[in-house]
Amino acid sequence: MSHGHSHGGGSCCHSDDHEEPPERRGQAWGLYLRIDRERLECLNERTEGSGALVFRAWEDRGDKEKFVESDDDEELLFNVPFTGNVKLKGIIVMGEDDDTHPSEMRLFKNIPHMSFDDTAREPDQIFSLNRDVLGELEYPTKIARFSNVYHLSIHFSKNFGADTTKIFYIGLRGEWTEPHRHEVTICNYEAAANPADHKLDQITPQTHFIS
Repeated sequence: MSHGHSHGGGSCCHSDDHEEPPERRGQAWGLYLRIDRERLECLNERTEGSGALVFRAWEDRGDKEKFVESDDDEELLFNVPFTGNVKLKGIIVMGEDDDTHPSEMRLFKNIPHMSFDDTAREPDQIFSLNRDVLGELEYPTKIARFSNVYHLSIHFSKNFGADTTKIFYIGLRGEWTEPHRHEVTICNYEAAANPADHKLDQITPQTHFIS
């Protein structure tokens, strides 16, 4: 398997989902429903709020009216908070069949509000991307590394040579669990006297010897 930040672990493949009926495969890509959209961020998006549009149902991935395009350069950075804990298993990235399609994707887990300055750190996984205009190429993650994710940052660091990057759809496949809530436990003490509480009365006083 891959090591380091290995592009070997970042190769894409056609998953076994193609043997399943389309509705079953669509359900597998349902993590977009577990995104906290009020806190989702896309840095360097040309149109404000457009980054959130690319996270949608797998069946709707072909809607070319919904896309995000970068602004000042080719980079895009998504901060994706979830409403619980996620085991991320795979990602799909769909773009144009031209040089605006991203060519590299870098994943960081559990670093809320990442900025482009933070992308200098070592990512949890890097993928070399192929052009995918149908939204069918899955990039499998290192599941052991992405088994407890409450926040995912996706950095598209480069494309195939265009001035800007354009993305129509990002699919997230995996499992979601409820967040663990740390609530204060209220203990109810019984009102009746407990005989065990009065054992001190039976203790013989200790004798002290003075030498």
